Amino acid sequence: MKIATWNVNSLSVRLPQLLDWLREQQPEIVVLQETKLVDARFPHAELLAAGWQAQCFGQPTYNGVALLSRTPAQDVQRNLPQLQDPQARLIAATVEGLRVVGAYFPNGQEPGSDKFAYKMDWLQALETWLAQQLAAYPRLVLLGDFNVAPEDRDVYDPEAWRGKIHCTDEERGHFRKLLELGLVDAFRLFEQPEKSWSWWDYRNLAFRRNQGLRIDHILVCEALRGRVRACAIDRAPRKNERPSDHAPVYVELDWPAA
Repeated sequence: MKIATWNVNSLSVRLPQLLDWLREQQPEIVVLQETKLVDARFPHAELLAAGWQAQCFGQPTYNGVALLSRTPAQDVQRNLPQLQDPQARLIAATVEGLRVVGAYFPNGQEPGSDKFAYKMDWLQALETWLAQQLAAYPRLVLLGDFNVAPEDRDVYDPEAWRGKIHCTDEERGHFRKLLELGLVDAFRLFEQPEKSWSWWDYRNLAFRRNQGLRIDHILVCEALRGRVRACAIDRAPRKNERPSDHAPVYVELDWPAA
């Protein structure tokens, strides 16, 4: 089973690219972030014609998440129940016995800002809820745009980014707390090329210079660790005309479970 995450940075703009990628890569489950669409405008018909069922949770202009699957999704959850949050940032569902949690973590803007405080509150609420989810669903995957570069090796220039958003001790501490819940960074289960990033700024020729960050992640629970066969970043869509600033990340699991 191939499961992927992609921050498409506007589904209305990137839908043709998404459909092309789904046809080429043939995943079974995909979570999307920054769809930037209200649910009434979500392209269900186009996706259904391509063989995809979709669960969406959107808002105008900003944020928005979706979960696409080949088979029906069950027990769908939208947003964190412990947090009164008007922003559409999380969608979860059970697909073929696997609990899939797709999330668009807050950016945080800069340390000390109100948006950073919101990010800290959101992360704390996520950790509390995930602990409950892991108790209820022993086979769980958390994936999405985390807006956190967990280590210096996930940043093209660690010194320039030290203490800045995505790279603060507070954000990295919350990433470690997710691992302490019993989750594993699937990307780091394998030898990976150096300078592997999932996001490049549109400015300053960052992609051409390979100046990026690894902020899109797939975490699997310990029960799935032994089933992970591959995890990689697909840089190809970042070369498209009018691309998202993020690349898809995917994991391959031995599935179904015995």
